[in-house]
Amino acid sequence: MSQLFQRKPMADLVVDEADTSRSLKRVLGAGDLIMLAIGAVIGAGIFGAIGTAAAGQIGPNGEIIRHAAGPALIFSFILLGGACALAGLCYAELASMIPQAGGAYAYSYAALGELVAWIIGWDLILEYAIGNIAVAISWADYFTTLMRSFGVEFPVYLTTAYRTALLSSNPDVHGLLQTAPSIIGIPILLNIPALLICLFVTWLLLRGARESARANAIMVVIKLAVLALFIGVGVMNINPANYTPFAPNGFTGIHQGAAIVFFAYIGFDAISTAAEETYDPKRNLPMGILGGLAICTLIYVIVGAVITGMVPYTELAVADPLARALEMVGYTRVGAIVAFGATVSMAAVLLVFTYGQPRIFFAMARDGLLPKWVARVDPKTRIPWEATLATGVITGLAAMVGDAAETYDLTNIGTLFAFALVCSGVLVLRIVEPDRERPFKVPFVWIIAPLGIAACLFIMVGLPAQAWRVFGWWLLIGLSIYAVYGYRHSKLRIGQ
Repeated sequence: MSQLFQRKPMADLVVDEADTSRSLKRVLGAGDLIMLAIGAVIGAGIFGAIGTAAAGQIGPNGEIIRHAAGPALIFSFILLGGACALAGLCYAELASMIPQAGGAYAYSYAALGELVAWIIGWDLILEYAIGNIAVAISWADYFTTLMRSFGVEFPVYLTTAYRTALLSSNPDVHGLLQTAPSIIGIPILLNIPALLICLFVTWLLLRGARESARANAIMVVIKLAVLALFIGVGVMNINPANYTPFAPNGFTGIHQGAAIVFFAYIGFDAISTAAEETYDPKRNLPMGILGGLAICTLIYVIVGAVITGMVPYTELAVADPLARALEMVGYTRVGAIVAFGATVSMAAVLLVFTYGQPRIFFAMARDGLLPKWVARVDPKTRIPWEATLATGVITGLAAMVGDAAETYDLTNIGTLFAFALVCSGVLVLRIVEPDRERPFKVPFVWIIAPLGIAACLFIMVGLPAQAWRVFGWWLLIGLSIYAVYGYRHSKLRIGQ
């Protein structure tokens, strides 16, 4: 039992950069990290999940899955901004102490032991890989909206996934199960655009970390310009009557709204996975994590206030709420521009998520917990190319047949669990290694870290019971894999 919770010594977390077959190349600065944070955070949450949070979610049989937050959505964002700031401070301390690829996985290994590290690594798959599925599906929705504005119509059965049709409360979408072409009675319902964007982003990442960061910076500039256009047009079309009722379901709506728009904040922690590719990580990682989080929270609050003032919140339960709001107030062409911005924005999110996931796999494989091939580094680009390729292909295939609403909750619960463990890790290391150098220290740590844990658990309570059930099964599967492979091959346990 003690071996299961054996902690990896801090000294072992320092990677020999001269060993190019086992280390990554430092090419990113503080500005790159902030842009990566904005690229990861400003995406499907604000262009997609914000609508469901404001309007609520109704099941295929008319049952209420999630109560509407209404215009009080801005308080959902403020609640989340505070919770993520608490976790962000803890991430910043650990990232400055342990500048290694792997993010929360590496921190947990040093603070809480191997078994917890495995759980958090397995859990982060829910954040990045499953999150990518949701983002790819939202990207496809905006892409088809954009193409429609140019008079290009794709066959519905090639832009709608089987699970989306099966779970939809919209009769037209659900009816595709009977009207779509079929093979041996199985409907052909595939989201081809979602698959293609995953493959494109994977190709881009395989070119190298520096090239990926440049592409992300261009996409971030475009997304911020589009959001500025939306805010400018929206402010001129606010109807104060739309703010009534402000909180139609009281704090219940705000709480449940926060639980889904938490998806909007997922990604700032992905910056920690870039530690091994960052110049002066002890300085730049805290700047990237906290700076990106602050900027994104401000943008979310402004957009939330504007969109719920433009149209009644009940009209926002659509895949592309920002474009829908603009169309309803008569700005169809601007809506097309926003749809373009959304496709660029969510491509950036896919880029950062697909960047982060392979580096989690890479760190776990380097410790022996996953097969050796996962840790192979391309000698030219110095990136884990096989893990990157596998991540892109698998998430693309899943996005082709999956449903975004299901993946939002799974991604959220996995990420909140990771945040809670990171906050716990800060406290443990303050006790077991109090003299360790901390270039960045969490102020009032015995208040901030426990509040971070409590805030994450509180938001998790607002998620549907189904998300908890799937999360439980996911952890059981992960523990089984660890028992069969990870425990037997752990380099720390067998002394390699």
